[in-house]
Amino acid sequence: MKKLLLTLLALMPMTVFAEGLDGANTSWILTSTALVLFMTLPGLALFYGGLVRTKNILSVLMQCFAIAGLVSILWLVAGYSIAFADGNAYFGSLSKFMLIGVTEGSLSGDIPESLFALFQMTFAIITPALIIGGFAERMKFSAVLLFSAIWLIVVYAPITHWVWGGGWLQEMGLLDFAGGTVVHITAGVAALVAAIVIGPRAGFPNKPMPPHNMTMTITGAAMLWVGWFGFNGGSALAANGDAAMAMLVTHISAAAGAMTWMFYEWIKYGKPTALGAVTGMVAGLGTITPASGFVGPAGGLVIGIVAGIVCFNAVILIKQKWKIDDALDVFPVHGVGGIIGTLMAAVFASDQLGVFSGQGLAEGMTIMSQLQVQAIGVTATFVYTAIATYIILKVVGMITGLRVSAEEEQQGLDIVSHEERGYDL
Repeated sequence: MKKLLLTLLALMPMTVFAEGLDGANTSWILTSTALVLFMTLPGLALFYGGLVRTKNILSVLMQCFAIAGLVSILWLVAGYSIAFADGNAYFGSLSKFMLIGVTEGSLSGDIPESLFALFQMTFAIITPALIIGGFAERMKFSAVLLFSAIWLIVVYAPITHWVWGGGWLQEMGLLDFAGGTVVHITAGVAALVAAIVIGPRAGFPNKPMPPHNMTMTITGAAMLWVGWFGFNGGSALAANGDAAMAMLVTHISAAAGAMTWMFYEWIKYGKPTALGAVTGMVAGLGTITPASGFVGPAGGLVIGIVAGIVCFNAVILIKQKWKIDDALDVFPVHGVGGIIGTLMAAVFASDQLGVFSGQGLAEGMTIMSQLQVQAIGVTATFVYTAIATYIILKVVGMITGLRVSAEEEQQGLDIVSHEERGYDL
């Protein structure tokens, strides 16, 4: 009898043992947290690492790894508090400094607050890590760390508060399910500003600088695709139909983005490339992110197709027309993708579009009124990020200097910054 009773107790839901805690939701967000960290380490690190030249492979891996450690500590100290503690419409208070009050028993909704803080930490990690693609192969390691630290506190955490922490954009009703503004627009705009301020790599745009290891890049891209299920599906903060639909539309958009880019490139240049396919996939993923919790499968398909076409042409515009050396295409893929995905959420979230309908807009909202809110969110995020990033870069430049010397750039950052080589050739 005693053994039977213990078995029955073990099978009972977790809410019996901890009032308000949902065991299924907690399990899913635990899994999602691991998936989102997996996106940066090793996913993004390998994706970016394969795209640079051999002499800079370790520098990119090291930057991703170091940013993960640095941001984790800063998120503990003040980042989480600025983003999610009660404050005003623009900035959270420091009442959660050092995660004070976050205990084993404290909850955020029906999951542990410690888990919510950790889940959001993984978002905070990948955002500045994305930015390094804009200045890859030419920025001092000390400058990367200082810039990332200041940027997290000055840009990322406040905008997170605006959108998800009870701030003014959330009050307006901005639709950003998993980070179109918070992650992709901020990272893309910051990368663009950094590329302009630091200047192009030596030889750009006339000297070819092809990826040194496409096998590594495709491996990293595959990890990003898988990890994105936690990024978007986990943002439902529950193991429910919203999470499942977010995962479904995320996958569809990624597939549509990859195929659209591949066939567009095939028609335009005569051959499809692996680089094009994986870049289109990332464009589809970044573009569906803000809309993933609001749109249906057909809407996800359209968003992915639009992402493949628009981001493809954005890459050409930035590099070939404007001659800006955003080395790893952060702005045209993530920035532009985040912008169009945030705007398109207003359209495909509507439940009045037949097969293309989503989950419906808030009461009293029309497509046009929601689109106005989305445009305000995009504009505010773009302008604030651009101005703040420019100022931060100038401050960092005065403290450490931003760029390695011409001789050091020629030698490669692996030896210059770390006295190591990625390959023993």
